Amino acid sequence: MPSSDSSASPLRVVVLMPLRDDWASAAELTRRLEQTFGSYQHTFDILLLDDASLQVRDAADFQSQFAAVRTIRILRLRRNLGHQRAIAIGLVHIQQAMTCDAVLVMDADGEDTASGALQLLQAFSEVNDGHHAMAIFAERSRRTESLVFRVFYGLYKIVHRILTGVAVRVGNFSVLPSSYLRTIVVMSEMWNHYAAAFFRSGLPFTTIPIPRGHRIAGKSNMSFVTLAAHGISAISIFGDVVGVRLLVAAMTGSLVAVLGILAVCVVRLFTDKAIPGWATYASGILAIMLMQFLTMAVSFTFVMLSNRTNLSFVPLRDHSLFVAGVEVIYCND
Repeated sequence: MPSSDSSASPLRVVVLMPLRDDWASAAELTRRLEQTFGSYQHTFDILLLDDASLQVRDAADFQSQFAAVRTIRILRLRRNLGHQRAIAIGLVHIQQAMTCDAVLVMDADGEDTASGALQLLQAFSEVNDGHHAMAIFAERSRRTESLVFRVFYGLYKIVHRILTGVAVRVGNFSVLPSSYLRTIVVMSEMWNHYAAAFFRSGLPFTTIPIPRGHRIAGKSNMSFVTLAAHGISAISIFGDVVGVRLLVAAMTGSLVAVLGILAVCVVRLFTDKAIPGWATYASGILAIMLMQFLTMAVSFTFVMLSNRTNLSFVPLRDHSLFVAGVEVIYCND
């Protein structure tokens, strides 16, 4: 467990919160961050990623006698992109326009808690000594969703592990050294899934167990389709790994089908155990399976080769297409 020593070197932290219409939750979470860090010397600049909200924010909700919170900014996006892409744009903005020691990425709805943020920053202070840099991710030690959600999430974790070889352990809740931003902002994978893209970056990180909190206000806008797309996006980051694994599986299936056809021929030609018509049906089915497996293998090969020659969305280069503007709604400097 991280130490609670408040004498650790003070950090200037940018808190990156993507949101869509969760203004009341974001305001309350900001006040909770202020209360939690009241005895520390860390200072915070809050960057709210307005992912094309439909509700009008109440500026009065973000006005208070803050000490730890120095500024609150809203980065408005032209259209709804989803949390993952909003995070990518926010990280580019921080890298280009803000000064900090660390970036704390957390959801604005309250499920990422202020006490959890304290644990992350304490752990960050312990492992980052000026000579070594390491990110800290929250590993969920307890979830608060429904039983149905947990069942489907468990199945997804199994599929993800089989296809990618990587266990699903973390979400967005994390703290990054500012020096990592110059690498992250040029990763096209960041456009699809923040945590998975970070793992592909190869940058050092560790995890600490932090329980998930409860939503502060309102209801989640995440539907089953949105959650499924989010999971598929995470798997897509490991597209080359998934492609190779599926290619091996397809080639293995092809080999099994060929051996099956040979076995049928041996039984038919050299034994008297074959049932009339059995060899024809069995070999026909195996031949169809062989063609399917070979088609899959060829398809996976060409898809992987095509993807390696394409340069897709690069956050540093393309983020400005989606930025509508920046507004400072609180300043304590």
